[in-house]
Parts: sequence; C-alpha cells; structure tokens
Amino acid sequence: MSNLWDLSHVQPETRVVLEGETIPAMFWNAVEQRRDKIWLRQKKLGIWRSWSWNQTGEAVREIAGGLLSLGFAPGQCASILSNTVIEWVLADLAVLSCGGVANGIYPTDAASQVHYLCEDSRTAILFVEDDEQLDKALEVRSALAGLRKIVVFDMEGLRDLDEPDVISLADLRELGRGYLAQHPGAVEARGRACRPEDLAILVYTSGTTGKPKGAMHSHKGLVFTARGFNTLMAQDEHDERMCFLPLCHIAERMGGEYLALYTGAKLNFVENPETIPENVREIAPTVFLAVPRVWEKFYSGVMIALKESSRLQQAAYAWSIGVGSRIADKVMAGQPISRWLKLQFMIASWIALDNARKLIGIHRARFCVTGAAPISPELVKWYMALGVPMLEVWGMTETGGASTGVPASRIKPGSIGPAASYNEVKLDPTTGEILVRGTNVFMGYLNQPEKTAEAIDAEGWLHTGDVGLMDEDGFFRITDRMKDIIITAGGKNVTPSELENELKFSPYITDAVIIGDKRPYLTAIIMIDQENVEKFAQDGDIPFSNYASLTRTTEVLGLIQSEIERVNKKFARVEQIKKFFLLDTQLTAEDEELTPTMKLKRKLVEKKYACQIEAMYR
Repeated sequence: MSNLWDLSHVQPETRVVLEGETIPAMFWNAVEQRRDKIWLRQKKLGIWRSWSWNQTGEAVREIAGGLLSLGFAPGQCASILSNTVIEWVLADLAVLSCGGVANGIYPTDAASQVHYLCEDSRTAILFVEDDEQLDKALEVRSALAGLRKIVVFDMEGLRDLDEPDVISLADLRELGRGYLAQHPGAVEARGRACRPEDLAILVYTSGTTGKPKGAMHSHKGLVFTARGFNTLMAQDEHDERMCFLPLCHIAERMGGEYLALYTGAKLNFVENPETIPENVREIAPTVFLAVPRVWEKFYSGVMIALKESSRLQQAAYAWSIGVGSRIADKVMAGQPISRWLKLQFMIASWIALDNARKLIGIHRARFCVTGAAPISPELVKWYMALGVPMLEVWGMTETGGASTGVPASRIKPGSIGPAASYNEVKLDPTTGEILVRGTNVFMGYLNQPEKTAEAIDAEGWLHTGDVGLMDEDGFFRITDRMKDIIITAGGKNVTPSELENELKFSPYITDAVIIGDKRPYLTAIIMIDQENVEKFAQDGDIPFSNYASLTRTTEVLGLIQSEIERVNKKFARVEQIKKFFLLDTQLTAEDEELTPTMKLKRKLVEKKYACQIEAMYR
C-alpha cells in the first residue's frame, strides 16, 4: 500500500507497453511476449486455477477455430450471455480474433430482452453460461432466424440435452482442434485481416430512457483508449486486479479486460457476485476499480463492525481516522506532512486503520478507482483517511469509459478531474453540458443513425447529457444529468444527485430518488440496505416478518428520518427533504426499476410510485 504523501507508485505510464493496432493483434503479441506468465485466475469449488498467457492463447485459438468451422464470417456478431467468468474473456477474444463483432448481454436480462438484443445485433452465435441462461436462449430461439448455434460454457445438469443447435464450449474447442489441423494458421490470418477501423464490440446502454442502444466501438478506439487508460491508472505485470463487474458494461470490459490485456496485470475472477467481499480479501488487489455501490457497501461493513466492537476499539478507530483525515486534508490542500503527523499515522495504522483496510481487502492497494456513477465526496475522503488514494474517473459507454480522471497528485473529492490526455472535454457555453471529442468516442448507435446524429454534432463533439462546471485548475464537476435537474414550484434549481449521493453515504440507504420538479418542496423515495437495516432491527429487538414489514416499522422509519435530517443540515432550507417513503420491495437487477448496473430508473420509479408520491404532497 502506498502512503498518501508518497505517490511515486501511482504515476501515469505514457509509453506504448504492447504493440498492436487491433485487439487481436495486441492479444497475440501479448501471448508471444508473456508466454508462461500468469494472466487469469478463477476460484472454483474452493480452488484457484491459474491460466498462463500460453494456456489462454491455446483456448482462444481453439474456440476461434470452432467458430470458423461453423462458418462464422468476418463482421458477424456473436453475443455472450453470462456472469463475469474466464470463459467470457476467452469467447470475447476468440470472436475478435475471427474478425467478428462481440456483444455482451447482462445475465440478469429476461428472455424478451435477450431476444431484442440478439435480433438488433443480428447475432449468429450465442454463448451462454449455464442451464439458466440456456433456458432464456431456447425460449426465444425460434424467433431468431439468424441464430445458428448456442454454445454453453458450463454443461452441469445438461448432459442429456438433445438439441442440435446447442453445443458445449468443450465440444466447440474439439471442433476447433480438428479444423485447425486441416487449416493451420486460419485464426492468425483472420486476425491479421482485421483493420483498426473495423467494428469490434457492441456495448448496449442500460436503457433508462427506452430500449437499449447498441454503442459501436472500433478496434482503433479500443486500443487507443486502453493506452490512454494507462495514463490515468497505470499498472503492469506485477499488479493484481479483481474482475467482478459485468463484462458487458464498458467499465469492466475496457478498464478491466482490455486494460489488463494491454498492461499484463493479473485478472482474478470472483466465484460469484455473493462472494465478492470474501474474494477481495483473498485477492487483495493492488489496483481496484469498482462502482460507488461497492465502495458504499464496504464502508457500511466497516461501520457495522465498528458498532459491534468494544469502546476501546471504537476510541482507537476514532483517534486513528482523525489522524488519517488530517493527513488527507493536507494532501488535498497540497501541503507538506510533518514527521510528527507521519509518525501518528504509523501508530494509527497499527492500532486501527490496517485492520479496516484488511476487513475490506484493500491493504495492498496502491490506489482505488471509482466510476460509472456519482460518489459522495465524504466517502472519497474516508478512503483517503484510511491511507488509500481514491481516484474518481468519469465517462460513459459512448466514450469508451473514462474521459476525465482525478490525478493522484491532486485529489479533489467531488471532482471528476481534468480531461484525460487522450481526448478533449469542454462545456457547452449555453447549457453547461459536458462535451467530449476524441478517438475514444464511439462510432455511433447500431441501426439508429438518427440517434447517432443527436449524440454527435457536425464537429465531432459527443453531447453527454451531463451538466457540469470547471474550476480554475481545469477540473470538472458533474452537477447533474440535463434531464434530471429539478426546478421547484418556487423556481429553485436543485441538482438531485448531490442530495442522493449524501443519502447513499448512509450505511442504511442503498439508493434514493429525489422528487420535487414543479413541486412546493423536495421528497425522497428510498431503498434501504437490507442487511444493515435488518441487523439494526435485530439488535434493537424490533419485530418484523419480511422485508416489507421491516420497511414499515416505526423504528426503521425513525432511523431513516434521522439519516435524512443529517443530510438536510448540509443544504439550504429550500433544498431540504421534507418527506419520504421507503420502497417495500427488495429490488434486484432483474426488476424493471433497476438498471443492470443497479441504478434506480428515475422516470420509471416516478411513474410506478405516482400514488405514493402524490400522498407526500397532500
């Protein structure tokens, strides 16, 4: 772990560390250069299995050969419907090595969504993880005339399956071995035929405002962005990464898979989404990219553990985090750290902060990266007080991921940093909308030229829909989404994300939506953190029978009211939340109210709970 005052190990890397102008060219160069070094690790049945670059290359070559034997042509699309597992990466790289287009589908998507995404992308081959995902594919297969084959990663429970259009990944590799024995060099030839400007991947937007749109990214854009990312969050072959976010989302695809491919950092795959807290402590990543929901969850875990500790332990933590906070304040102000304060921090680490970092699993982290959604500045400061630099990046599907990033040498909580060196970022002088231009910006939306024209203007500027400000140092700050800004009945402009982020800093609140457009005051729809609120109820002997009854107890309502009052103190009177209600359904990514990235869909929530909202204004 690096100290906040010694960031020599968190420096950008500007040189090209791996040649290749397409993803397959980079990958095969990496295999040639790194050979027996370990790249991928995955835990199954309690045992970690390692994949060297050579082993990965062999698997990718065989899968690609299998695809070629099935007649998979350049430019055709293959979709991957799976959780984040090593086979996802193997399939992705095999498709790209064939000159194909790789598309990811969220494993939480319903069969109807699988149908839409496969039809829109003209999917010819569909990779699925297991029997659960296969059921969705079989349900819609008859409506997909272009779908030729379904490939299953894990055949457990499917040994007796008799479907001519379904094949296991193992059998596909067997086909590939036979094909390549007769056509040696066929995969390499396909890879060499790929041009940088060719379409490489599709990343579908989460669809918060209508049907998902397929953002098209070229090989050139992906390679350019991977090299650029290394100037924001530099890593190398000695780094350990954790791969757990959905690979069909741009954050893990670009900032995880492709960046690790470029830099050689090891990718460790978690067992499943439920084992993330346990696996992160085992892996102890040295570079850790996650979304705010994960950072909030880790913080909540430490706060709950602290409540169960002795008074002496609580006092030790309070003193230690106070020392860390003083150092964080000086680092943010660019002031030197005295020897006395450094000594205090060493003591604070020994008596409390080391344990907090180990409880989370960030005790080896050189730095942590947060992105994909807004994060509370207080949460960033807390991680800094633990002694871990927390760098916020900002971007979107259409920009290939991060377009701005906070440098470790100048951390400003609440800021998304200056424009990354590989693209231009500016504010629209009229609306304050953030605009981005660069090679990292996507090619457009598949089959939707009119939507592409709306997004990218004649001068090549992408209109992001985010409204922001820029300070004298060139650091940007997001104030809100253009369509989300609230104007109250009294004419007050309110940016709901600021209030929502403060609420989500509470260990008892998972998400929140602020209501108030054209209304006399602000109200909130709140989703509680089930685990932490249940523990609160159990510790207080508060009776409840299920999740819904938990949200209706007087004590829980009082708990959330106290959290709202804490937040209200930070805002002007007209920006304070007057009333709230708790969602009484435990939502998952499979529910329509949530995007696959676990964000509440504001418009849908407002529509679905219109009666409850109106009741707060009676």
